[in-house]
Amino acid sequence: MKRMTTAAGLALLGLAVSACATQATGELSSRAPPSTSDPASAASYAPIDPERLSQLTRAFAADELQGRAPGTEGERRTIEWLSGQFAALGLEPGGENGGWTQRVPLIRTQVQSPASFSVRSHGETLTLQSPSDIYVSTVRAAERARIEAAPMVFVGYGVSAPERQWDDFKDADLTGKVAVFLVNDPDFEAQPGDPVAGRFGGQAMTYYGRWAYKFEEAARRGAIAALVVHETEAAGYGWNTVEAPAGENYNVVLPPDARQPVLLQGWIQWDAAADLLRRAGQDLAAVKRQARTAAFRPIDLGATLSADLPVTVEAVESHNVIARLPGASRPDETIVYGVHWDAYGIGPADARGDRIRNGAHDDALGTAAMLEVARAFREGPPPERSIVFAAWTAEERGLLGSEYYARNPLYPLETTVANITLDTLQSAGPARDVILIGEGQSEMEDWLARMAASQGRRVTPDSHPERGLFYRADHFSLAKRGVPVLLLMALGGGADLVQGGREAGDAWVTRFTADCYHQPCDDWSADWDLRGAAQDGSLAYRIGRELAFTDVWPGWREASEFRAVRERSAERRR
Repeated sequence: MKRMTTAAGLALLGLAVSACATQATGELSSRAPPSTSDPASAASYAPIDPERLSQLTRAFAADELQGRAPGTEGERRTIEWLSGQFAALGLEPGGENGGWTQRVPLIRTQVQSPASFSVRSHGETLTLQSPSDIYVSTVRAAERARIEAAPMVFVGYGVSAPERQWDDFKDADLTGKVAVFLVNDPDFEAQPGDPVAGRFGGQAMTYYGRWAYKFEEAARRGAIAALVVHETEAAGYGWNTVEAPAGENYNVVLPPDARQPVLLQGWIQWDAAADLLRRAGQDLAAVKRQARTAAFRPIDLGATLSADLPVTVEAVESHNVIARLPGASRPDETIVYGVHWDAYGIGPADARGDRIRNGAHDDALGTAAMLEVARAFREGPPPERSIVFAAWTAEERGLLGSEYYARNPLYPLETTVANITLDTLQSAGPARDVILIGEGQSEMEDWLARMAASQGRRVTPDSHPERGLFYRADHFSLAKRGVPVLLLMALGGGADLVQGGREAGDAWVTRFTADCYHQPCDDWSADWDLRGAAQDGSLAYRIGRELAFTDVWPGWREASEFRAVRERSAERRR
């Protein structure tokens, strides 16, 4: 069932698109979707069709697209497929120069063998095994990553946040050194009454808790390498996810005067880090408790890291794929739907011998839902505001496609009404609720609650805010520039499923993240129940449709860190 030629997939989807007008759900899209109190009814997911979601996902997660890695033959086939779908729906090209794409210049790096890692600690030389003890990659355009006896410094959580009266670095000089970080925020494990409790959002991760921030901060301070100590609960995923890229990494092409990233970035296992602290006369668990206080100071580990890794560097011309439905009366005001088209390509074989990481849930299913949203808009009355449908490249490599667009927008961000992102929807059936990721950020939450109620659903806050999902999807690139955003994703905790309740929803999330997240087994299955994914697609459509026929501009909450950015461009929206 898995294998299907690209031509066969396109033929299948051509039939699906042409059949839209005869579908019962298609008749509903000329008016507002019906309200219902029954989340299991077809009205809860109208006008999105679960069967069409399955067909679209099956084709987009087919082996013939080779795991949709940027800069590969799989990308070329992906662009052909997506632009064909957009054209069949009657959308306009929304990219550069009247085409479907926006060019995104990248570099691709790949660590080669043999790679060596050794630590000289208190008179003894230790060998670190990759990837069992340490996992690193590079985003520099260097054909060899060599570090010779670089001093190692433990910097706690590595947070510099003057607005929160917090500085883990004090006056430590990291120039040419290896910074070793704890993952997540200083208050992630704080107990009630601890001075740090709540200072960084409590269980809700802030951007300071993300590995991306830690690597950036290490580079700002002149470090040559950055290692994050892995803990499954604090990171939100296991070591299998850490090593899934298999030494591959990407970066946007940096201008000559840009600050360079660290030479090596990655993770170190808890036990390996604990051994380094022990040799320095420290206990990692005790030091971790100290790092939850503002008095923490960096610890010289009395150790040096040497590493030698051959690297291949390839210039990659990747692309965002963008379509547009122009607004009938206010075309310069834009609502952006976003997904990411990339997955992890071809990697090591799993136990079944499968090497293609098809990314069926992540994010072929989200892409299918966006195409269904586009179909619903095309079958309804022309929107007053323009609708942009964007499939970003290189999300899995650090949100690079959406970040490039945010730096080089094709439609002004100041007059972008909102972004709705669909990423990793669930396949376990209809749900009584929708998971809110990033609670307390923007007024988009109000639209979410109102439209969910029209489906007979309620809003449930993310049960794993410590995973920082709000900072890990493409909407974040636009949020940083002030665009109000909403992320619909199934990984913020198990949904309250109509069949099996919260327990069944949690089991689905646990099983997927533990076994198939970024792995070859994230594959399409005929056994999926996509009514829940259709609910989320319908929810995205309902919110966007309401915004498309109003002159309201959603805003940020008073406490949001993105409010000030948006307010600076208020005059453009008056």
